[in-house]
Amino acid sequence: MNDLVKGEIDIKNLIYEIRGAQVMLDSDLAKLYECANGTKSINLAVKRHINRFPERFMFQLTKEELNNLRFQFETAIENNMSRSLPFVFTEQGVAMLATVLRTSVAEEVSIKIMDAFVAMRKYISSNLLLTKNINNVFWFRCRNVSL
Repeated sequence: MNDLVKGEIDIKNLIYEIRGAQVMLDSDLAKLYECANGTKSINLAVKRHINRFPERFMFQLTKEELNNLRFQFETAIENNMSRSLPFVFTEQGVAMLATVLRTSVAEEVSIKIMDAFVAMRKYISSNLLLTKNINNVFWFRCRNVSL
């Protein structure tokens, strides 16, 4: 199994937020799933089963979104992008992709990716709850300060 799956790179670090959704790049998924032809294998599988991939499961990045990713994560993204405008997959899209790809590691990798999405949701939820509690305490203290 490749380095991405062995745990040397945390899958959570391959999840980005774009258009308000947590997504993974097709190039990262191709490496995780050990696709022999890289993103070409993913694109062919999607085209063969396009009715399983509505826009809420998969969409193509705009030039602006791609440039923002390159700017924010220069080293991580630059090496993975050999073409313009990659596709990204939401959590549901990744799950659907696992059903149409035929690689030896698809099942195991899919489980790890789903676990990473769940961990990211828990992290975001706990931080939102913490922020809300801090804001409530601050508001209460400010309201009760006498001038």
